[in-house]
Amino acid sequence: MTGRVALTAVGDAVLEMAAHERAVADRAAGAVVSFAGVVRNHDDGRSVTELEYHAHPSAPDVVAEVAAEIAARDGVIAVAVSHRIGMLAIGDIALAAAVSAAHRGEAFVACSDLVNEVKHRLPVWKRQVFDDGTDEWVGSA
Repeated sequence: MTGRVALTAVGDAVLEMAAHERAVADRAAGAVVSFAGVVRNHDDGRSVTELEYHAHPSAPDVVAEVAAEIAARDGVIAVAVSHRIGMLAIGDIALAAAVSAAHRGEAFVACSDLVNEVKHRLPVWKRQVFDDGTDEWVGSA
């Protein structure tokens, strides 16, 4: 049995972890594992004040493809993953992911792989703004 892709998105809407967890909820699930990638106030010893994410037009297709690959794994029941674009403040969620699976081991591995694959393949770039007014562009998110 192949799992389902419950939710994928790339957009400027505020991300809510509870919505991702609800999207993957299933009576057959023995585990739900979620991950929130949160904007932190520092990077490489420098104070960060905000981030701005930009996405290539293909980004929604890429995130959907990654989610489908993870959902196809044995034991995975459902997958939800979203990446935010636009201006984000410290503490905002930039990446939300949730996976339900029959067992916790499968859920942990699948959620970790989901996050890593999205970070590796998603054509999203970020501009970090530092407290001294300078900024820096960083490759894919």
